[in-house]
Amino acid sequence: MGAGNQAELNRNSVFCCFSADTHTHTHTPHKLRFNRFSASLSVSVGSLCLSLSDSHSTDFEVHRNWLAITHSLPLSRWYYENSSEWTLDYPPLFAWFEFGLSHVARRFDPDMLDVQRLQHRSPPTVLFQRLSVVCSDLLLVFATRECCRCVREQKPSRDLLKRPSFILAVLLLWNFGLLVVDHVHFQYNGFLFGVLLLSVAKHLQSRHLQGALLFAVLLNLKHIYLYVAPAYGIYLLRSFCFTQDNTDSSVRWSSFSPARLAALGVIVTSVCVVSFGPFVLLGQLPQVLSRLFPFKRGLCHAYWAPNAWALYNVLDKTLVTLGVRLKLLQEAELPKASMTGGLVQESQHALLPSISPSVTLVCTLLSVLPAALSIWLRPRGARGFLRCLVLCALGSFLFGWHVHEKAVLMAVLPLSILAVESREDAGIFLVLATTGHYSLFPLLFTPAELPIKILLMLMFTLYSFTALTSLFSGHGSLLHPLEVVYLLGLVVVAIACEIVYPLTPWQQTLPFLPLLATSVYCALGVCYSFVRLYVILLRQEQRGVTKKKKIF
Repeated sequence: MGAGNQAELNRNSVFCCFSADTHTHTHTPHKLRFNRFSASLSVSVGSLCLSLSDSHSTDFEVHRNWLAITHSLPLSRWYYENSSEWTLDYPPLFAWFEFGLSHVARRFDPDMLDVQRLQHRSPPTVLFQRLSVVCSDLLLVFATRECCRCVREQKPSRDLLKRPSFILAVLLLWNFGLLVVDHVHFQYNGFLFGVLLLSVAKHLQSRHLQGALLFAVLLNLKHIYLYVAPAYGIYLLRSFCFTQDNTDSSVRWSSFSPARLAALGVIVTSVCVVSFGPFVLLGQLPQVLSRLFPFKRGLCHAYWAPNAWALYNVLDKTLVTLGVRLKLLQEAELPKASMTGGLVQESQHALLPSISPSVTLVCTLLSVLPAALSIWLRPRGARGFLRCLVLCALGSFLFGWHVHEKAVLMAVLPLSILAVESREDAGIFLVLATTGHYSLFPLLFTPAELPIKILLMLMFTLYSFTALTSLFSGHGSLLHPLEVVYLLGLVVVAIACEIVYPLTPWQQTLPFLPLLATSVYCALGVCYSFVRLYVILLRQEQRGVTKKKKIF
């Protein structure tokens, strides 16, 4: 049995017990066995698809090289070693995580820990890397269990498969994006998202110091989670450090607790000292930071993430093409556009103003500002924080610098919690998850991987639609007609890009066209979901103002 198989079977074994932990309803043995069999069958089919994958992405070599660096070299050389192009560019806590794994890895194949053995890919090495992902996913399983305990259920169902907690467990543990990125492509996102979801669960349980500690650890494992740092900072300051509100929900300044702020400061500082302290003592902090924030990379990743800058890039190319054809522009006089620098390459646009890192920072801050102001002016508890977190993740994804396509999962996974509690959020989840997951298709580009990604995508999408539709039956359709049309358009794009286009002669002359089409079409859906989430937020604000007027 492959490592991917075992991961899914391990995940599936906890599905049924999640709902049993959160409710006390009893079921007949026959019905419970049938439900377990149905769930097991579905996940096992997905696991079979994974076992057929023989994918070897560049991330295998990235993490093998990091294992070698942390195991074979002294601490002082970790962030200077550059024998491979895949240099260590994660925060120090993740480097220590790799260091710990390396001591297990040497029992599988000591040669993988040799820095000079570039592209080393022996079967024991691949087996170890696959198993390390499976084992680290246990944290995601535990975090999912904690999140399921926090789900609000208005009318508990006697049917296990229709319980919101069970549906949430499937949406998190069987998430198509995590399966593809971690178990087919290869990364440790399940482990990292486990830390994030566990932190969210602690806040939902009003254990704010534990939630803050977990998020501080997460930031020192992977700094991309700075995307959601505004949500954490504002929420903890407003709802933890200030202990009381006025009758109109405004902050009561006299309730500020210096002791609580100090506790948060001690937690964050302690984690950072453990993580960065050794490198500060070595005088290497500037070198570490230069690895973590390589702003000389392009505005967009080698494959454009489906965000606002993908649309901006296409607009630039479209205007240039029209200008040349209409003889309004001279092609020879235009600067050569370079907007997809993957590793170390600055980007520029041919006609529109080129975007700098400072511009993306300003755009990102402006996009998340309304959400942050909302939980400051009218806090709505931990669920208000969770909505703000999703908006911060999406805003940073849409307007950030050199965004990876996988970062869309930072919004999809937390939104799953809101989706099983609210019909409106369920509709947005279906649009965002379907669009965001399809945007990951280019990560698996070999013919052998085509049936795997299609089957896994279909299974997760069909389950999401049927489970959420059943959960909110009797409350109208979850999707508007135009949303249905847009999602059906994804099928057309998929057939054109994955099946038809490779058979045409354009595949040789314009190989980037399917990537561009996928990125741009998916960017429309992600932008739409971002706007819809803000519309819900504004409606909540309006209802809050109306309530306040009635009170006074």
